Amino acid sequence: MADPHQFFDDTSSAPSRGYGGQPSPGGMGYSSPSASHEAAFLADPMSNMAMAYGSSLAAQGKQLVDKNIDRFIPVTKLKYYFAVDTVYVGKKLGLLVFPYLHQDWEVQYQQDTPVAPRFDINAPDLYIPAMAFITYILVAGLALGTQDRFSPDLLGLQASSALAWLTLEVVAILLSLYLVTVNTDLTTIDLVAFLGYKYVGMIGGVLVGLLFGKIGYYLVLGWCCVSIFVFMIRTLRLKILAQAAAEGVPVRGARNQLRMYLTMAVAAAQPLLMYWLTFHLVR
Repeated sequence: MADPHQFFDDTSSAPSRGYGGQPSPGGMGYSSPSASHEAAFLADPMSNMAMAYGSSLAAQGKQLVDKNIDRFIPVTKLKYYFAVDTVYVGKKLGLLVFPYLHQDWEVQYQQDTPVAPRFDINAPDLYIPAMAFITYILVAGLALGTQDRFSPDLLGLQASSALAWLTLEVVAILLSLYLVTVNTDLTTIDLVAFLGYKYVGMIGGVLVGLLFGKIGYYLVLGWCCVSIFVFMIRTLRLKILAQAAAEGVPVRGARNQLRMYLTMAVAAAQPLLMYWLTFHLVR
């Protein structure tokens, strides 16, 4: 029995509270409420089932999103169009400016799969069109700045206008191919790549125009317009007309004539758009 005159209890006989005793998991001799609730949650079979069901739904949602994206934009194939190197970029730029001496325009295949662009100069790529588009916007901003006409709104209008025309081109070509019933291996990304090559000539024309005035602009842009016309004719005819020949379509048949007109129209639209998107940048 405790002494009524003792101020403190004698705790030396309690091993759990001595210095040699083990502390409780919660620290300071108290149990952790959060640890106990977490253990109870994990021990609950309904909670485990809910977690498993949520993970299953997340995985199914990811697969559904990836499937729908690949239906319109084959993201998994984009790596092919960016498989370039410095040698390929240099040769491709030379081909875009001087396509007249190039003879072999066939795309190389390996086991029914086109080889990467860095191994074939005729293969379409997205690296040059993407970089050329960004450079074109920067050069347009430089041209507007030298004329004291620069503003973020005007530069944004320049970029959106170029994108709108590119989108309109792709849609028009796909619709035309559908109307004339052309079975071709041209994809939407291929069209974006081929149509994006015109920005290279546009950059050259604007830069020379800033240095030497309108005369230099018209000379360089005129050369690049003729070059891109020849490039598109020789490239698209293998994609559209060669497929028609493989299907046994007569050379002078009505459908083949429509395909030839379509190829000519796509090639002729490139110089017109090159002039339309750059003439106001040089004064």
